[in-house]
Amino acid sequence: MPLPLRLIVGLGNPGRQYAPTRHNAGAWFVERLAGVLGLPFQSETRFHSLIARGRAGDGGDVRLVLPQSYMNESGFPVAALARFYRVSPLEILIAHDELDMKPGSVKLKLGGGSAGHNGLKDVVAQLGGGEFWRLRLGIGHPRDVELSQQEVVDYVLHPPRADERALIDDANVRTLAIWPRLAAGEIERAMHELHTRPASSHPQGAVGAAGDNGKPSP
Repeated sequence: MPLPLRLIVGLGNPGRQYAPTRHNAGAWFVERLAGVLGLPFQSETRFHSLIARGRAGDGGDVRLVLPQSYMNESGFPVAALARFYRVSPLEILIAHDELDMKPGSVKLKLGGGSAGHNGLKDVVAQLGGGEFWRLRLGIGHPRDVELSQQEVVDYVLHPPRADERALIDDANVRTLAIWPRLAAGEIERAMHELHTRPASSHPQGAVGAAGDNGKPSP
């Protein structure tokens, strides 16, 4: 029987200077979800996070989490929350930016590697494995195969162009549409609906200011 999601985590970097950057795409989604559900964030310093609490489809608790540690230290808040609330990896969804997908692309998947994403890498290390759900939000890639690591870091730590942001916002809107499925634990059905839903040519409901999380590194 599928497990309902208990922790919805949006990866990003803390501070206003990083809020509008590509690396905070995961945080944008979680902020938008909290807004739609009407759930306020509260600071919980013991978990180094901003947390909004609501009810899952089965009546249990679900927590929306914006880690306030740097990106490459994202694993501590996730693992600490999972241990304290006895949440299994299969009840965790990590929303994050994805270099290898174009803006507007969005995929839901279970498990896999980190693909060089330092936030994911630390979550895997702290949880002791990678069998958790990931919401991959495409931000595009600079495309030059000769780019240095520092140039890629600079790319993810800059805001997207207006047209790219509109596409990422549209991906958020399409993902929010399947939230009832995710909340009910109907993840396979949610995946099918998300992956077959066409991108809008004119995105609606653009996300407002992005959230606070993570560390300047991809």
